[in-house]
Amino acid sequence: MARVYPPTASNAPLPKKASARILAVSLFFGLASLAWGYNIGIMATIYVHPGFIKALHKPTKAKTGLITSIYYLGTWISYLFIAHPLADRFGRRVAAASGVLITSVGAAIQTGAGGHNGLAMMIIGRIICGVGLAIVSTSVPLYQSEISPAKHRGRYVVINHIGLVAGLAVAFWVGYGVSHWETKRGNYYGWRMSLALQFIPEFFFLVGVFFCPETPRWLVEHGRTEAARRSLGWFRALEPTDALVVKELKEIQQDVDQRRIATAQGWIVLFTNRPLFNRLWRAALLQFMAQMCGNTSMKYYLPSIFMSLGIERKLTLMIGGIESTLKIGCTIIDTWLVDRFGRRLTLVISCLVMSVALLLNGALPLAYPKNINHVADYVCIVFIFIYTFGFSIGFGPAAWVYGSEIFPTNFRARGLNIAASGSSIGAIISSQTWPIGMNNIGSKTHFIFMSTNLVSAVIVWLFYPETSCRSLEDMEALFNPDFKPHTDLEHEHDGYHDEEDEEADATIPRVKDTQS
Repeated sequence: MARVYPPTASNAPLPKKASARILAVSLFFGLASLAWGYNIGIMATIYVHPGFIKALHKPTKAKTGLITSIYYLGTWISYLFIAHPLADRFGRRVAAASGVLITSVGAAIQTGAGGHNGLAMMIIGRIICGVGLAIVSTSVPLYQSEISPAKHRGRYVVINHIGLVAGLAVAFWVGYGVSHWETKRGNYYGWRMSLALQFIPEFFFLVGVFFCPETPRWLVEHGRTEAARRSLGWFRALEPTDALVVKELKEIQQDVDQRRIATAQGWIVLFTNRPLFNRLWRAALLQFMAQMCGNTSMKYYLPSIFMSLGIERKLTLMIGGIESTLKIGCTIIDTWLVDRFGRRLTLVISCLVMSVALLLNGALPLAYPKNINHVADYVCIVFIFIYTFGFSIGFGPAAWVYGSEIFPTNFRARGLNIAASGSSIGAIISSQTWPIGMNNIGSKTHFIFMSTNLVSAVIVWLFYPETSCRSLEDMEALFNPDFKPHTDLEHEHDGYHDEEDEEADATIPRVKDTQS
């Protein structure tokens, strides 16, 4: 039986001008995501750069793994203690700008790394970048989800991931270009220049971000109703007094009013209130699984993987650039898939595709060791591309889309950030597992991530309800089976509470969610 979605103002058709405005602003915020992706991707290219290897005195795989994983310590700290207070108190724009600024400081420290303190500078720089990019990685999808209409919210939030993979692609092509600068000067400055190029998108974002309107939901949350009306009118390309704007703004206000006291209750209510905890554990586990699927290792160690197949360094960087560029196309396709087929189905298919790719990349080197069969090596390369396709249609964007849309307004920033800390834990584990595993058990390391993908597919299918085409205000019916809509806010209780703990009003019908 098909799911019936309740009619809301946020599901109403929009003028083409409104779609163009939302798309333009979402793409602009994608600049911050591009800096995020570039910061991650460029590390993969400098790990194999002779100048970097010399500057850090031939770091071992353990030290390289430390540089990689320490970044996620910074993200974990930021997700829990910094990112959501910034986004909640100062707004999504200020949070995104602060994240980009902090990232640029960390990148500057990394750029100057060398000498006896080279490793320490890289570690400090990576931690600072982690703090900044954690803010970026949550504030950008928050902004995009809160300005988007429910029907097409997925496609706009996926732009966050498009920016990420575009940054990865640019980083690999920069690394490939720098690899041809083989002079003494090139060896010293090449990898440093690669790191410094991220300042360009960061500069343009910092200049332009405050020309973008703040999200109507955040403005309502802070009592700025008239500003919210103007902001919503601009995003919908309608007059602030238009009936659709008034109706959608009322829906937002009702959602905020129903939960206003929740802010005073603090973050602990995310764990003590059952409907909220139903959201939190799903969002956090999804972020954890998105890292344990093996993508972190692919991002940081892709050139090393190709070199283990007997491919020359420059060619590995070129292949990495092609792979990352194709990932952009796959993610653009997902802007349609994630709304057309839903979050859950794309996630499950994603896990299965990645599992097959990892199975072959683990098995073929065992069957044909030491690159004795070049056909097997080429098949491995092809299936790395297939793995990329699998990640890009599912976990890559959908984990952020799902987490950014399921929480109530008052808890959206803190809920997404606490959930995103799960990605930091997963990334620390996977970024350490890969270099140590490859050093000890070789290609069998792929089987570890293959297994996590298969388990993830089962978990998503069994425990994750579909959220596509629902308004942000309508998520309560999905995660609280005892939810009852109220038509008169004057009779609402002040606190955010679990409906099952109160006496039901028999005159109020329940909302039932019919799933296929």
